[in-house]
Amino acid sequence: MHWKTKATLQNAVSRLPSESSYATYYWLQRHFGGLRRINPVERLQAGIETWKQIEQLDHSPIDKIFFEVGTGRVPMTPLAYWLMGAKSIVTIDLNPYVKTELTKECLQYIADHVEEIEALFGSRLNQKRFDALRYLQRQDDFNLQNLFDLCQIAYIAPGDAARTGLSHSSIDFHTSFNVFEHIPRDVLAAILAEGNRIISDTGLFVHRVDYSDHFSHSDTHISPINFLQYSDAKWDRYADNRYMYMNRLRHDDFLALFDASGHTILATDPAIDKASLKMLNEGRLNVDARFGDKAVEVLATTASWIISTRDA
Repeated sequence: MHWKTKATLQNAVSRLPSESSYATYYWLQRHFGGLRRINPVERLQAGIETWKQIEQLDHSPIDKIFFEVGTGRVPMTPLAYWLMGAKSIVTIDLNPYVKTELTKECLQYIADHVEEIEALFGSRLNQKRFDALRYLQRQDDFNLQNLFDLCQIAYIAPGDAARTGLSHSSIDFHTSFNVFEHIPRDVLAAILAEGNRIISDTGLFVHRVDYSDHFSHSDTHISPINFLQYSDAKWDRYADNRYMYMNRLRHDDFLALFDASGHTILATDPAIDKASLKMLNEGRLNVDARFGDKAVEVLATTASWIISTRDA
């Protein structure tokens, strides 16, 4: 689908009353979009990769408390944390997106591809927990609350990651995967401030940000930095809605935001898209004035992990 057609459709659906809007957009995704076939591997991999980032900084995630911003449609990333040995997980989402039928399909996929899932986790998989999950999946009376109870997952939606209600210093890892790019800058600052309050003295912030134009994920005719050519006013006409809002902050903007939030950056790994870099160097994409003072390498950065600690 052409990205402008998709934008028009999303804007129209977003104007409906909330309950109708969520139901309509889900129906469209389920019948024509990315939810026609649900596969849990990508979201499980998100949890595994987050876990690896923690290990690489010589922290042990075993028996620790995770906090996730942005649950999405299926709670597979929290499930991955639990399968690897997390003590408990709090996952919060502004939108109540989680669906029982999608979650059941994900669990059925896991049951049908046991060897694939075991290979995906490798030695990190807690086999006893994996067996318990497979047993739960086979039960006729399966429901989401049973899954949450088994996996020690607290799901909060609709919820506000800037006002969690959690106790001071009550979590060990503050995480997200391809979520922060969908949150306005001032809200991100409030989320990080709340994170500073609820994280332990030895805790880590572990966030993966996708800086690309998300319309390029489904429309291969545009580049991952297509949206950089538009002013804020023009871009808002396309994507200022609950389903495709993108703040368009670049990697340097995020680093400045974390710094302003009182963080020390421990690790990043900005991925520069070579095709986008070539396009910029050859002058084939005229970026808007908002981005005009940034280095082409920053503009061509399409993703990065940002791992940080709260300053003492």
